[in-house]
Amino acid sequence: MKQKIQKSMMLILLVTLFPFYVIMTVILYNQNLGILEKEVQQEAVYLSSGVDVAGEEYLKKLEPMIKADEDTRLTFISQSGDVLYDSDSSKKLENHKSRAEVKQALAEGQGEDIRMSDTVGKELYYCAIRLDDGSVLRLARPMDSLIRTAWNILPVMLVLSVIGIALALFLANWQTKRLMEPVMHLDLEHPLDNVIYPEMVPLLEAIDRQNKEKEAVANMRKEFSANVSHELKTPLTSISGYAEIMMNGLVRAEDIPGFSKRIYKEARRLITLVEDIIKLSKLDEESVELEKEDVELYELTREIVSRLSPQCSEKKISVALSGEPVFCHGIRQILDEMIYNITENAIKYNRDGGSVSVWVGNTLDGPKISVSDTGIGIPEEHQERIFERFYRVDKSHSKERGGTGLGLSIVKHGAILHGAKVTVNSEPGKGTKIEIRFPKEEKMKKAEVL
Repeated sequence: MKQKIQKSMMLILLVTLFPFYVIMTVILYNQNLGILEKEVQQEAVYLSSGVDVAGEEYLKKLEPMIKADEDTRLTFISQSGDVLYDSDSSKKLENHKSRAEVKQALAEGQGEDIRMSDTVGKELYYCAIRLDDGSVLRLARPMDSLIRTAWNILPVMLVLSVIGIALALFLANWQTKRLMEPVMHLDLEHPLDNVIYPEMVPLLEAIDRQNKEKEAVANMRKEFSANVSHELKTPLTSISGYAEIMMNGLVRAEDIPGFSKRIYKEARRLITLVEDIIKLSKLDEESVELEKEDVELYELTREIVSRLSPQCSEKKISVALSGEPVFCHGIRQILDEMIYNITENAIKYNRDGGSVSVWVGNTLDGPKISVSDTGIGIPEEHQERIFERFYRVDKSHSKERGGTGLGLSIVKHGAILHGAKVTVNSEPGKGTKIEIRFPKEEKMKKAEVL
């Protein structure tokens, strides 16, 4: 970046110098041309006055002085256009009445023109003045003096250019270092604390957001690791303890089935936890290998309610399923787990003898599943966090109610996978209502194509 800035500044300087030289040359050329025209006109007027008074004899007296001035050509032309005298030619010249400056002088009293002279082979500036007797006195000087002036200024411009380039190179290097100094020493850990340029604010704000996101992700990973370790350690400790007692022969024969049942229960809890962690990992990485298909949600929900009937019977909870058949294009296994988890929670966190209402059907916005219960409810301050992994509203009774603490996290990530939206409405002591709204089929297909 530093070298790019320097090169850009040098390129701008070089591109600027050439037009500057051209403009200066044109200005000087025009200024010198104006001076030349004025001098020739004044001299022509002076000579014409002398000729008007003394006649052609005046020119003969001036001839040595005129011939000594190599840059001046004097021509005396009759009213008919014949050349009576020319300081640069001794031979007879053709009629000059058709010359532009002569024609103008005969008509207006004074004329001028710039052209290549066939006689001297140079580009000349001509000034012609009509005398009292109708003849014309013409004075001419070469234009090559102006070209020489432009050419003579070139070395000066080159020297100035070299000095300018050297100075610009030094200033470009100094300015680049000064401009890049804050950038080279940015504190990317605390980007908004830097002394910065206004143009860099959006970039530094983006870096600050990324830093916060990284920190949040790092904290989530630490918390997740700690929670996983704790959740794995608890059943493993129970299994190890029961197995050790049995191995040491401290269990009576009649108690062995009970110990075996506890070991089996904790092992199943471990297996379920590991399976849920694997599911979440796949959902996080969007590496679910199952293909999407058209799933009939009402029939799927009816099967899930049937599977949960033992738990309902245990707590004497009634489940009412209503709605209509509706299809959703998605992964059947993930949809099954999503509906199962929210329905199981409605039973698990319900009061004994309570009720659960499940509605499945189509809406104007797409398929919807609604699960309402008459359970303990969720305080408002906890409602945004219940989808976090291992988050429990009532940690003191978490072991009594069972579960891995990952159920609603699977619901959340499954909803993201299907483009669905999960909403929670709850009031402590009055129950909870969780809805999963799926997008319309055409929206889902369009999202899959994109």
